[in-house]
Amino acid sequence: MSKKTNYSYVGITFIILVFGIIFIPKIIDRVSEGDIIRDESRSKDVSTSNSKAKNAEQNKSDLVYLEINGEPKKVPAFSFTNQDGVTITNEDYIGKVYVVEFFFTTCPTICPIMNRNLVEVQNQFNGFENFGIASFTISPEIDTPEVLKAYAEKYNVTNPNWHFLTGNETDIYKLANEGFNLYTAKDDSVEGGFEHSGNFALIDKEGYIRSRTDDFGNPKIFYNGLISEATGVDEDGIPQEITILKEDIAKLLKE
Repeated sequence: MSKKTNYSYVGITFIILVFGIIFIPKIIDRVSEGDIIRDESRSKDVSTSNSKAKNAEQNKSDLVYLEINGEPKKVPAFSFTNQDGVTITNEDYIGKVYVVEFFFTTCPTICPIMNRNLVEVQNQFNGFENFGIASFTISPEIDTPEVLKAYAEKYNVTNPNWHFLTGNETDIYKLANEGFNLYTAKDDSVEGGFEHSGNFALIDKEGYIRSRTDDFGNPKIFYNGLISEATGVDEDGIPQEITILKEDIAKLLKE
């Protein structure tokens, strides 16, 4: 073996020795301090995040958003008192699918029908902690928490997330007409003294108004609450929509 070859081996050995002296302690320090583990953890976090996003996308239903000026309509902030005297806000419904109605306890016409239908919906989703109902009275001067409590008991309300809500009249009417786009007004010329929509709004877990589309691909927006499943079709030939409301609640619960 030549001297030149010996020098080459010596040089390579020297380089390996220097590398070991300089870098191996640093690697040991990183391992002991958890840096490498943290890097792996970050990779796992990214992987988990991507997996959750994919699952959420896969679970997304075919229900559409109500859009105003091209933006999905989200329920505005609200704060009212329920039948138990507890303050309930829109934040209490985040993470829950819920149905919204506007009614009053002395209503002699459509409200009893609406609430009997909602009891059917309640019973369909018995035991679902992430399902609720929000019933806003449009007659807050009469419908105190005590009155609402008796009304809830009368209709056999059992879902702890079904809140009958009362509060400032101006705020309630603004929430109905602007927040949910459900028409509500005082009118002494009609029976009961109030005019209001007989429709229900369906809200997803993030607080957006959702619905299925009609035969033309347009959002239904609301669900008719005036015809029961038992009735099927009313005298004007309008079909009931409680069944499709139940179906769409089930879809949102899976999202």
